Amino acid sequence: MRRTTVRVPWAHGLHFRPAARLVRLARRFRSTITLRLGQATADLTSILSIVGLCAMMGAPLDVEARGEDEDLAIREITQAFAEPDAGEDGTATPGVDVSPPTHPS
Repeated sequence: MRRTTVRVPWAHGLHFRPAARLVRLARRFRSTITLRLGQATADLTSILSIVGLCAMMGAPLDVEARGEDEDLAIREITQAFAEPDAGEDGTATPGVDVSPPTHPS
């Protein structure tokens, strides 16, 4: 088993968008991967389990991987927390219009 600790880098915490990204990443591995926040544990292949941790920005999460590709799994999951995608922190993604729709009077 491999274990490391990461911190939630997203301004809005570990919400659905980054959780979905983590699920897609975790499903590529044969290892069982879990996140732990205090006494709460989440299966990294379950978006509801991850969001249920209610991990806010800066929260320390223990990442545990157990299986044949655990080293690679830990490395890539850690990388996902180190380099969040644009827009994950609540800011607009370049090239995407997030302004509210206008209605003609």
